[in-house]
Amino acid sequence: MELKSRKDIPIELTWDLSSIYKTEEEMNQDIEKVTSLSSRILQDYKGKLDSPQKVNACLDKFREVERLLTLINHYCDLAVAVDYYDTYNQERNERILSLISEISSSLSFINSEISELDESILSESIASATDNKHFLEDILRNKPHRLHPETERALAALSKTMFAPYQIYNMIKLADMKFAPFMAEEKEYPLSYTLFENNYEYEQNTALRRAAFTAFSEKLREYENGTAAAYNTHVQTEKTLASLRGFDSVIDSLLFPQKVTPDMYHRQIDLIMEKLAPHMRKYARLLKKIHKLDRMEFADLKIAVDPEYDPKVTIEESKTYMEKGLSILGEDYTEMIKTAYRDRWVDFAQNAGKSTGGFCASPYGKNSFILLSWNDRMSDVFTLAHELGHAGHFKSCNNSQSIFDTYVSSYFVEAPSTMNELLMAHYLLKTNPDPRFRRWVLSCMIGNTYYHNCVTHLIEAAYQREVYRIVDKGGSVNAETLSRLMTETLQKFWGEEVEISDDAALTWMRQPHYYMGLYSYTYSAGLTIATQVCKRIEKEGVCAVEDWKKVLAAGSTLDPADLSALAGVDITTDTPLSDTISYIGGIIDEIERLTEELEQ
Repeated sequence: MELKSRKDIPIELTWDLSSIYKTEEEMNQDIEKVTSLSSRILQDYKGKLDSPQKVNACLDKFREVERLLTLINHYCDLAVAVDYYDTYNQERNERILSLISEISSSLSFINSEISELDESILSESIASATDNKHFLEDILRNKPHRLHPETERALAALSKTMFAPYQIYNMIKLADMKFAPFMAEEKEYPLSYTLFENNYEYEQNTALRRAAFTAFSEKLREYENGTAAAYNTHVQTEKTLASLRGFDSVIDSLLFPQKVTPDMYHRQIDLIMEKLAPHMRKYARLLKKIHKLDRMEFADLKIAVDPEYDPKVTIEESKTYMEKGLSILGEDYTEMIKTAYRDRWVDFAQNAGKSTGGFCASPYGKNSFILLSWNDRMSDVFTLAHELGHAGHFKSCNNSQSIFDTYVSSYFVEAPSTMNELLMAHYLLKTNPDPRFRRWVLSCMIGNTYYHNCVTHLIEAAYQREVYRIVDKGGSVNAETLSRLMTETLQKFWGEEVEISDDAALTWMRQPHYYMGLYSYTYSAGLTIATQVCKRIEKEGVCAVEDWKKVLAAGSTLDPADLSALAGVDITTDTPLSDTISYIGGIIDEIERLTEELEQ
């Protein structure tokens, strides 16, 4: 099917941004407020932050600037995300990014002046603070890496420009790429980014699936040099900033704000590449056997174990799954789910120019906004549960913490989302004892939850690490280098079980996470935490759930290790990850056993 234009999409399938601002005029009023407030802060406090009282008074006003800019930014950016063909929204968003850069630049003096305070004044400021306490502690932590105030002001002013590679990537991917129809078995089929990633990758017909992958890759290849140039610009900028701020490597600079050690980062990649790979190769062999494939190609890795058993699920039907599957998290959580459907938090639509994949945005003081493309598959149920996990997390921490304490480390932030996927799977397992149904649910866990987070994103992370190693040695990357690195990473993980073609090498072009620092590896980190907490919930029940709720409410008042400890997981050791890998292996073993039994 050809994708519709955004204007032709039924309103009930779209999210409702009016919960941020009912009209654009309302937003413009907040633009005036934040501009005026920023000017007053500049006038009243620049060069005058010399006491704990002034420091905290200034930060109290700065929190309001943060709140207003968050609302304005989300209102404009989310409108672009659902339709990259809308030039009005594009231009408006550009104006807002310029405004944010200007205000960030003018108020950069706040961090600079506070970091230069005598330690006794800074300590007293922290001691007397309430909502500003952790913000001030982070300024103290960042002090060794801050530059001259004028340099910081200039960098803040350039923030829009430094964000440009990501914008270029999205424009290439979502606006410029136009896919022609392709042929499979003497029949013509339409193609788009969304159709490929949401439909053809899971297609049961091998000839159609592989033909779609070939056609999709041919179009990607037309844009590989421009995409590589945008990415190289991004990583070179990161390298320059890391060096300016005195970090030994880009990786060190990107881990610093996550508040995790290099050991925790490298462990996540190395252990999975070594220990999980054999289990996933076994899963690939099982798919090949079940589907009687002549060979296992990269294009075949996302097919279902039992596609004929995969039920169609409407949006209306998904409500029941959400409410029942996640009810263990309490009545408030169930009520949030009902509200999300009723008040249009979710953009279900499939339309031309819409961002691919899924995400959840949670502007402070407002409801969340979830983007996905609904295809009537059970995989969509898991995706929605995942994004509602983010919504529930930020509903809790936004209600419990100041805006300064809601910037949760990306190392932990995927734990609440992947937790929901596991809870959904465990709920399904309890609803039906039939062996075929059990195999189907377990294969959903492997083919959706664990594959997506511990394979797809982890391979991306391993590849990304090699890019940064090149950059740290003073090198640069181009399309040829990036394809080679992706090929080597895929071959290392899949061994001889999966054929890695030149088309598979272009996988590096498909992921926006590379423009978000060290983000890809955090999916497996979050799922490791979620797996351990979910096992604890299965064993201990309400007690473990209550601990988890405390974690969700804590926001960024705790670092990832302390958040995990509050949930009963020690991520400073190898044990949680090793146990999670064994758990995944056990599920694959059971899927294989159930397959043998069902074939008898």
